[in-house]
Amino acid sequence: MSLRTRLMGAALAALAASCTTPGPTPDAGGVLQPPAALKMNGVEPVPQTLVRAVGGYANFRGVRLLDWQPQARGLLVAFERGGRLQLHELEAAGAPLRPVTSANEPTRSGVYVPAQPNLIVFERDTGGDEAARIYRLDLTTNVETALTDLGRRYGLGPFNQAGTALFAISVPLDRNAGGGTLEQAKSAVMTEIVRIDPVAGSSKRIAALSGTGWYVADVSLDERTLLLVRYRSATDAEVWSLVVGQDSPKRLLPREGEPAAYYSEALFAFDGSIFIVTDRDGEFRQLARFEPAGGRIEAVTGHIPWDVDQIDRSTDRRLFAIVTNEGGSGSVRTVDAATLRVAAVPSPAGASVTAIRLSPDAHRLAFAFSSSSSPSSISVVDLATRGATPWASADTAGIDTSRFGATEVISWASFDGRRVSGLITRPDATRFRDKRPVLIDIHGGPEAQARLGFLGRNNYLVNELGIVVIEPNVRGSSGFGKSFLALDDGRKREDAVRDIGSLLDWIAAQTDLDAARVAVTGGSYGGYMVHAVAVHYSDRIRAAVSVVGISHFVSFLEHTETYRRELRRAEYGDERDPDMRAFLESISPLVNAARIKVPLFVVHGRNDPRVPVGEAEQMVRTVSANGVPVWSMIADNEGHGFAKKENADYAFYARVLFLRRYLLAGS
Repeated sequence: MSLRTRLMGAALAALAASCTTPGPTPDAGGVLQPPAALKMNGVEPVPQTLVRAVGGYANFRGVRLLDWQPQARGLLVAFERGGRLQLHELEAAGAPLRPVTSANEPTRSGVYVPAQPNLIVFERDTGGDEAARIYRLDLTTNVETALTDLGRRYGLGPFNQAGTALFAISVPLDRNAGGGTLEQAKSAVMTEIVRIDPVAGSSKRIAALSGTGWYVADVSLDERTLLLVRYRSATDAEVWSLVVGQDSPKRLLPREGEPAAYYSEALFAFDGSIFIVTDRDGEFRQLARFEPAGGRIEAVTGHIPWDVDQIDRSTDRRLFAIVTNEGGSGSVRTVDAATLRVAAVPSPAGASVTAIRLSPDAHRLAFAFSSSSSPSSISVVDLATRGATPWASADTAGIDTSRFGATEVISWASFDGRRVSGLITRPDATRFRDKRPVLIDIHGGPEAQARLGFLGRNNYLVNELGIVVIEPNVRGSSGFGKSFLALDDGRKREDAVRDIGSLLDWIAAQTDLDAARVAVTGGSYGGYMVHAVAVHYSDRIRAAVSVVGISHFVSFLEHTETYRRELRRAEYGDERDPDMRAFLESISPLVNAARIKVPLFVVHGRNDPRVPVGEAEQMVRTVSANGVPVWSMIADNEGHGFAKKENADYAFYARVLFLRRYLLAGS
């Protein structure tokens, strides 16, 4: 590790240490008092000895890359301070982070106003409810001003070329909407496009589009045309154009008569052509160039057999940068918009790139990256020399993360002979010599992917408790082609659960793993998977931890936020169809809860708009009534996951106690 890297890490640690984190405090009895927002049943008290043992494992802090300053002098980043993610400015390589927001709620995203570099616009919700408003922050006065009203959900969109106005989307909020016929549901929600002038603080609605899934992807040079993407599912999305001042958009892709495909990240180039990411011509999402006038589509990255995950563009629209997802690891390339030449950009060995931003002058590229031994850090590449300079290193809270073992890729044959893969992280074999217990950690989505990166607090489970962590990519995960992505759709839902059954077979065949001590955890859709695995394989696991998980597909679909309902019906099935409703009922873990025989820990946020808290409450009631040990933790000030550090810390301590009692017992 270089002196510069050590100094940057020390600067971040000093910044974090200077801020007080609210929340749990010890009492005279030697236990940690839980945050007032947590409502718990069955959870054991957290002893101070555990807090001390976990120590710095609860305090890892990565640096999130957000935006370049308009004159390319520095970066806007997000970093945890006072127990909340907040916006900070990073003026140069190795410089200390300068805080610019300090709210009680996390501030995860933000961008500079290109025409007024002293202004930042950002989104913020309340208590994890995702009812985000858009705010302006004046860096000269440190005054925040709300640019949108309460009662709707807003999302930042692109700026015009002049950098004076942005185009946001807005959807209504109504958890109780739904029901009726399919056509009534489609017309029930209108997505509004709003032009916001951050300098004047004014806004104007310029269009209202029927349905959900819309977002503004780009604005033409003359600001006369907006590129829109309508996301219907992970395998079905469209590109539309809207002439400003007209009411109805025109679909560009797929063209009339063409089959459905995935299209996203539509961006204008300097010559009016459009760069898009699409899987129309193969299994993977590739970068392509589309000429609207003639309708010609030309593959740009067809020679790269991986998904293009991210795309960014220079201000002059002549240079693009992309991240390709290569077996769960992000790699960076640049693309010349005129010649379509693709060039690799160097990144740290063993690291996965997670975010990219081209400087406005296209001379430099900033990227965030992580690895099994480091949370998110930031480097900047000079695109002329291809030389990289570290700008901000993660705070590892005094722990020597270089000793953490590397995460490896594994695969196994599932019930139908298909190869399914995942990631495995093992503890040091010289410290833990006997067969090791296993925690299977299932990602959400389901259209997500377990990717190479940092395990965060879970490193304590691996390095100090000797638990092997396996992160499976069951069928339905992204990153393995569109055919694999669709293998769990509709009535094939439980085939993904059977992939975990086959993983249990694989574990039993490994000489270093203890098949008699296996637990399963997961969040959101991964929480459904936890419940379903507990239903089908209670005789093969010891414990289950579900975080913001689905327990009953019908109640979930009926009560998830309106703006998400159609998107989820495309994945799980339409519960208004009698046959599909009967099927969804039959596979829902709540209906089959009598088959759950292992201890269950349920964690949820009361303000969750995606998976309403009722999914947790009904599961806790039902499984508890069956005489099975159930721990529950509901946070009154959280949504779809715990974003406040005091809550996340306490939940982790409780999970350690749960795993000690039900997984490690008998070690």
